Amino acid sequence: MLEEGYPFISNRCERLRTDVFRTRLVLRDVVCMRGSAAAALLYGHPDLTRVGAMPATALWLLQDVGSVQQLDGEAHRHRKAMFVELLMQPRAVDRLVHLFRDAWLERLTAWQSMRQVTLLPEASLILTRAVCRWAGVPLPDQNGSRTAKDLAGMIDNTGRFGPRLWIALSRRDRAERWLQQIIENVRAGRWNPGPETALHAVAFHRDPEGDMLDIRDAAVEMLNILRPVVAIGRFIVFTALELSRDELWCHLFQGGNDELIEDFVEEVRRTAPFFPFIGARAKKAIEWEGHGFPQGQWLLLDLYGTNHDPRLFKEPQEFRPQRQLSWRQQDYAFIPQGAGDTATTHRCPGEAITVEIMKESVRLLCREMDYRVPAQDLSVRLNRIPAQPESGFIIDQVQPRR
Repeated sequence: MLEEGYPFISNRCERLRTDVFRTRLVLRDVVCMRGSAAAALLYGHPDLTRVGAMPATALWLLQDVGSVQQLDGEAHRHRKAMFVELLMQPRAVDRLVHLFRDAWLERLTAWQSMRQVTLLPEASLILTRAVCRWAGVPLPDQNGSRTAKDLAGMIDNTGRFGPRLWIALSRRDRAERWLQQIIENVRAGRWNPGPETALHAVAFHRDPEGDMLDIRDAAVEMLNILRPVVAIGRFIVFTALELSRDELWCHLFQGGNDELIEDFVEEVRRTAPFFPFIGARAKKAIEWEGHGFPQGQWLLLDLYGTNHDPRLFKEPQEFRPQRQLSWRQQDYAFIPQGAGDTATTHRCPGEAITVEIMKESVRLLCREMDYRVPAQDLSVRLNRIPAQPESGFIIDQVQPRR
């Protein structure tokens, strides 16, 4: 898996001529699967859980113990409702997109004096500033650069081992302590973020029994709002990469055609390597399509492979926005950020925010600035998880468009 990365499951499915096979990973027995039927199983079966379905280091960096993803049943649905309310209201989405645009244009001034701009870390900084303003979270550092590095580092080091992983884990602890202090201040009345903010909602959220979240769990959930927004920076970079591959797209969007931008960014989400797999574990023995899974069985669904399955998407390696894909369909084939029903299962409630921010990045790149894409290594290694263009996508000669 470390050698092949994203195509690991699909490569074996093709070789074995099946969508389900058994192997061992990290010394554990695991059933790997791909396709829409497998996605429906992992995201819809009541006897599957996310608890214990992710390697410990990835869990600590991306979710952590006590998070909504580690809950089941009514507890999960109740906590998930808070995220849906915060992240899917059109008014809240519009406000975050507006703050993202403002943060981008503020940063554009600095880019003019820089010899080269590497878009990936810059996008992380812009998103950190925007989401913290939107959430009502005061930054511990004046310009947000340290916080951006901490949040982006959690994402960037998920698939790594060794010193960089341990540094990322220590920075996660630092971010968690920072958010615990802020939540304590909110509850004590020393900081008032406003009743409409995510910080206020998380700080005073109550579980089904009417109790407020443990201070650590509240900090974990706050981090689970901030970090995924910063992760959209990778999608922004892949968006810029596709725009650079065919300049006709930018010419098209410079002249308007807003109704086509969503088709463009949804195809970016389908083709770009983002999450490779998602795991689940059987709470008790289950049967599915002639396969028996005992209690405790670890299952791994191939998100990347499903999005590149030629049975679901004709010529899947081709970039074709005319497929007109949409997260709103919530089907089990187009699953770049997971599958299922947003309100009741583990499907990501941040898809609306992801798509709208990506759409705004297209407008900014095509309408608000001129720049050059110099020669660089834009290859994308699929055995690097999470993947990115090797150079981070460098631009230069940046100027505001007149």
